Amino acid sequence: MEIERLLAPNPGLFTGPGTNTYVVRSDAAALIVDPGPVDSSHSKAILEAVAANSVLGILVTHSHPDHAPLANPLGRDLGVPVYGYEPGPQFDPDVRVSDDDQISVGADQLTVLYTPGHSGDHLCFLAGDVLFTGDHIMGGSTVVVEDMVAYLGSLRRLGEISLRRLYPGHGPIMDDPYAVIDEYISHRLEREEQIIAALAAGAGTVGAVVEEVYADVDPALHPLAAHSVAAHLNKLVAEERASFDSPADELWGALVRLIGAPS
Repeated sequence: MEIERLLAPNPGLFTGPGTNTYVVRSDAAALIVDPGPVDSSHSKAILEAVAANSVLGILVTHSHPDHAPLANPLGRDLGVPVYGYEPGPQFDPDVRVSDDDQISVGADQLTVLYTPGHSGDHLCFLAGDVLFTGDHIMGGSTVVVEDMVAYLGSLRRLGEISLRRLYPGHGPIMDDPYAVIDEYISHRLEREEQIIAALAAGAGTVGAVVEEVYADVDPALHPLAAHSVAAHLNKLVAEERASFDSPADELWGALVRLIGAPS
């Protein structure tokens, strides 16, 4: 099996150097993983990269706009099916896949792993002992999390799989999978303790928690950090360690407190 990485031209604060698109080849066949946003130059680069191959399909880890929108147009251009967990903005899979499904490419197979947490529709793809992680794990960065309980569960599951290398949706390829997974789990649990400390010190809203816990982070990232804070708080609520009032349209100002703390 051969893997080629193509970098989408969408660098930014939230995407790092850009989205990693992968061409997975086995024999003369190929699969494309995460074609990224609609961009004519990137589409051309992908088509040129697979010109000598028989493309069998396009795989999408999740439906966020930096990973999925090019999938359907590219699938139509190549006349191949698009695989994903469920429809999303600018994305509608031809084939909906779920945990433990198999997708063949030449003499090899990719196994679908359902890894919710960053998003509810997130998938990773396992090819032997290498893993395409999408945004579940990102090179050089932590991840914005939608569901912290699910996210930590998905990370721990990956720690039980035989892995040699991680191919993330952003950033460099990683050759120390278990160290990375352990670091991600440790980071999230450390953030949780920081959030608890901020609440105990009197932070009473999500915004106040973000400003305390993420004081050393670019303020432009604070709105995204608020979603991870909310995910941590929802975990604490599920564990009956905090109460959390989170109107969807008032996340930043949503009230929160530790259970047992003075109101």
